[in-house]
Amino acid sequence: MYYHRLGQIPPKRHTQFRQPDGSLYKEEVVSSEGFSGIYSILYHTHPPTRVKQVGEAVKFGPTRIDEYSLRHTHLNTSKVETTGSDYLDARKVLLMNNDCSLSICAPAKRTMDYFYKNAEGDEVIFVHDGAGTLISPFGKLEIRKGDYVVIPRTVIYKLEFEEGPLRLLIIESASPVETVKRYRNQLGQLLEHSPYCERDIRPPHTLMNDTSKGDFLLKIKKQGYLHHYVYDYSPLDLVGWDGFLWPYAFSIHDFEPITGRLHQPPPVHQTFQGHNFVICSFVPRLFDYHPLAIPAPYNHSNIDSDEVLYYAEGNFMSRKGIERGSFTLHPGGLPHGPHPGTVEKSIGAKETHELAVMLDTFRPLFLTTDALAFVDKNYPMSWTEGSGNFNEVNAP
Repeated sequence: MYYHRLGQIPPKRHTQFRQPDGSLYKEEVVSSEGFSGIYSILYHTHPPTRVKQVGEAVKFGPTRIDEYSLRHTHLNTSKVETTGSDYLDARKVLLMNNDCSLSICAPAKRTMDYFYKNAEGDEVIFVHDGAGTLISPFGKLEIRKGDYVVIPRTVIYKLEFEEGPLRLLIIESASPVETVKRYRNQLGQLLEHSPYCERDIRPPHTLMNDTSKGDFLLKIKKQGYLHHYVYDYSPLDLVGWDGFLWPYAFSIHDFEPITGRLHQPPPVHQTFQGHNFVICSFVPRLFDYHPLAIPAPYNHSNIDSDEVLYYAEGNFMSRKGIERGSFTLHPGGLPHGPHPGTVEKSIGAKETHELAVMLDTFRPLFLTTDALAFVDKNYPMSWTEGSGNFNEVNAP
């Protein structure tokens, strides 16, 4: 990420910076990878360490299934309208391993009456439907349909959504979520051939500078629990901050596709990276322009990765029976490819208007108990001619 600053900060870090009443502002360094990664320095009106009450710890998190057999899987979540009452209750993890997890989230409530902090993972929220505002000590950040919202771990935030359809895809990472290394120079600037640049990244703006007193509930996720902390001052009491670590938004519609004469492999769609996984964006683009090109993707054997596609908009030429909001999981160890008849049908096509988010992991993914309700039992046989309709949902 690049350097950004907002509000008032002193000329030098770790020096006296006083409030109008003569007392010191409280400096807080928020750093990643100890002191070796990116960091920001925050200036609070009140001490961020001051706690009014430590509440109970409540079990929070998915239950993974270890005995699920090796098979291609379609999770038909397209008909889901709500997944829970509020933002945390509605987060339903469907796929997970020790590096990352994928959740759907369609909360009935549009506002949070508490703050939330993920103390063990970075989060990427893909806004499939909806719009609203992310509010954090770093300021306000408007978010809209099609946005990736990247929230580094330990960032305190709450979300306020507008009325209307709301559907979120949430990717949680045990490692920092970063821009793609091969698209950065040695100083971290995105290179000329990168499919997006810093101009496309939207930082927070407008500090809240809330110095009010009261009971402010913060729910902290760590080690499979939600820990409840109550503070007597708002966490939004910053007067300024600067650094490289802050939440931001990037629209999938600002991703510029890389195309070629022949079919391009999935790495050209890569948008973010984490440890042992990548996030890719499939966006509207021109198809291959070799006179004998086959636009449909070729058959592929994953020998060391699992591939997940979340279908956001449009019709994928290579896939039948998949609806808006569906997931497919093609695990390592099995070949996958276009459904029967789709290869010939693709020849001569000039462009696509599909939109999808892909997650490729380098360690196996596991289904959770929440995922079982969406499993399409017929999908593994969908490459067989005459298999018919295969989007029936039925847990194994």
